[in-house]
Amino acid sequence: MTDITELLNPQQLAAVEYIDGPSLIIAGAGSGKTRVLTYKIAYLIQKGLMPQNILALTFTNKAAREMKERIADLIGWRYARYLWMGTFHSVFSRILRAEAEKIGFTATFTIFDSADSRNLIKTIIKEFALDDKVYKPGKVQSIISTAKNGLISPQMYAQNKELLDYDQRSKIPLLKDIYKEYHGRLKASNTMDFDDLLFYTNRLFRDYPDVLASYQERFQYILVDEYQDTNFAQYLVIKQLAEQHHRVCVVGDDAQSIYSFRGADIHNILNFQKIYPEAKIFKLEQNYRSTQNIVNAANSLIEQNKEQIRKTVFSENDEGEKVEVISAFSDFEEGSIIANKIWDIRRDRQASYSDFVILYRTNAQSRVFEEALRKNNIPYRIYGGLSFYQRKEIKDVIAYFRMVINPSDEEAFKRIINFPARGIGATTVAKISSAARQHETSLWEVIGNPLGYNLDINAGTAKRIAGFREMIESFAEESTKLSAYDLATLIVKQSGIAADAYKDQTPEGMSRQENLQELLGGIHEFCETRREEGEENIGLKDFLSEVSLLTDQDTDKEASEEKVTMMTVHASKGLEFKYVFVVGLEEDLFPSAMAKNEMRGLEEERRLFYVAMTRAKEICTLTFAKSRFRNGQVNPCNPSRFLKDISTEYLKVNKGVLSGGFGSNTSAVPFNKINFNFSSDREQSPQKAGQPTTNQPATPSPNFVPANRATPKKQHDTGNSVLAVGNIIQHERFGIGKVTAITGDIDSRKATVEFENSGVKQLLLKFARFKIIE
Repeated sequence: MTDITELLNPQQLAAVEYIDGPSLIIAGAGSGKTRVLTYKIAYLIQKGLMPQNILALTFTNKAAREMKERIADLIGWRYARYLWMGTFHSVFSRILRAEAEKIGFTATFTIFDSADSRNLIKTIIKEFALDDKVYKPGKVQSIISTAKNGLISPQMYAQNKELLDYDQRSKIPLLKDIYKEYHGRLKASNTMDFDDLLFYTNRLFRDYPDVLASYQERFQYILVDEYQDTNFAQYLVIKQLAEQHHRVCVVGDDAQSIYSFRGADIHNILNFQKIYPEAKIFKLEQNYRSTQNIVNAANSLIEQNKEQIRKTVFSENDEGEKVEVISAFSDFEEGSIIANKIWDIRRDRQASYSDFVILYRTNAQSRVFEEALRKNNIPYRIYGGLSFYQRKEIKDVIAYFRMVINPSDEEAFKRIINFPARGIGATTVAKISSAARQHETSLWEVIGNPLGYNLDINAGTAKRIAGFREMIESFAEESTKLSAYDLATLIVKQSGIAADAYKDQTPEGMSRQENLQELLGGIHEFCETRREEGEENIGLKDFLSEVSLLTDQDTDKEASEEKVTMMTVHASKGLEFKYVFVVGLEEDLFPSAMAKNEMRGLEEERRLFYVAMTRAKEICTLTFAKSRFRNGQVNPCNPSRFLKDISTEYLKVNKGVLSGGFGSNTSAVPFNKINFNFSSDREQSPQKAGQPTTNQPATPSPNFVPANRATPKKQHDTGNSVLAVGNIIQHERFGIGKVTAITGDIDSRKATVEFENSGVKQLLLKFARFKIIE
């Protein structure tokens, strides 16, 4: 094994070498926590602990895979392959499959993704004849998920007066019945959702002390990554498993706890020493990612939080550029500014598009940046958009796979019973569902004996249903003989999916064909990889077990493409880029209006901003707009209070940009003075070369007047008679610009304006909203 003392700093080495009891490793942003975890596991094995006695839990398959590969490089694959390493959900599903019968399931249970869960909830709401505008499926799903992560069963929920009172006030008093029905339907179809994997693991350990004892004995050392993101159910499983040996090491950063909306509880990491008083704390404070100015600016921000484990993150990298704060006149100009900045940095630093990321608080903000990048011919990708496995044609095929492995899977059954179309309509499916509920059995059982279950269908429909069942049974029979890839290929061909896709030669049809080929190629790659790892008899169930637990990061194959990345700050956690733009730093947007009035929510928003800043390696740019188009009108905006939290010695700010307006409800946001300098090289950018556009009228803000409304010249008259070539104007959307030409008669008078950030525009003056600056 490589000498780890040469590859770790003193703090990292101390964290790695302590293996005698519980430990908490506080890993600041960019401090090398993955390296510490990797070397700690290798060190444990070097000290004689068998790999099968080590449990390492992560939050993404990608993180687990990368760690296992690094460990294999250090100690050899023959050891690394036996580690119990993976996401909470994948490791717990492995335990549950081994112990399935104890909790009323079979080992072939399937796993619902979020969309499957929501579809079932929609169905139940409809069957209960409830208004889905009141009982919103997404909201119901969220409440049930929260209950499960709190280990609250349907029975407990129905007996909890506080929860029932809350539902009564929320006008959803029957939620307890929906939860009971949903929970029962999942179990009846031998299916679990993601939350069940945590719920049933806790239930298994609670009800079967001998099973818990066997896993406590097996897992002699437990490591948990991103511990600040754990919820109550995860915390409790870890606590139970660690009770025998008390050798548990958790790694995380309370300053990066940003997932409370998913049930994550920051107090799990803050209170670790209360649970394990003998625990040792190690702080990894050297940031290897970012420049000194970025690290210091982020430190000054997060220092404002009260709930935290204090640490001093530092960098020995170059001092670097100060963090620039840019004020835009509108969200439109904000997009133009960033497109131009990307163009300039790429030219000046010979940077790749993949070095850039635009981070926003909400997905809805992406539109203006997409438009700006397209206008500048800058390629981009939206991270966390519709993932490969969420595309319709892929979900259809996966549903076939699930039915073959587990015919009782209700949602898979409904998805494919009439796809491709085979003459089994929604009315027939409703009859099958009704019969299944009446007899408390699965839909699969009903179609196996339609007469016995009094299924009211004609002979033609019965024949088509029988044909469908025979097809699934034939695939199931082949599953015992064929590899995952061969069986998948057979299913795609014989089910009619391939023929259905290939008869459509439109661009959309071609895309579907390519996606099906990509899926089969992925299954082939999965089989080959497993074979290279020494596994044999790789079945379709093995592929399904992996694919059902994938996350956005795990399925992201475009990460290395030459494109600017756009994503929410939440999605950026764990990633890094040379050049980071954090946009929309305005009150009620970042921090969110829903969080800013309560200390805990506000502190999480500040942690979210901290995560955004610490993604940057070389340049971090912060932007806000003074007006933003929302709800059909232009609204004035105030800069985020978080900007004022950052020490000014680490900021590059134009005069007046950050004076006043923080956290207030006034619209008095000062305009900064911009030095106009239209240099020749700026004029050559793709955006500057675009054709002038005529802008349509929109709802004016109170600070702007139509150009044909006469005002005294001393108040910067914007009338047709006053505006002249050479004037500097401030436009509501485009910002500051210089008038280069005026043409046309009074009613059709137009001004050609060269805007600093928005390019050349032609303004029809009777509709234009601007004021003359000079």
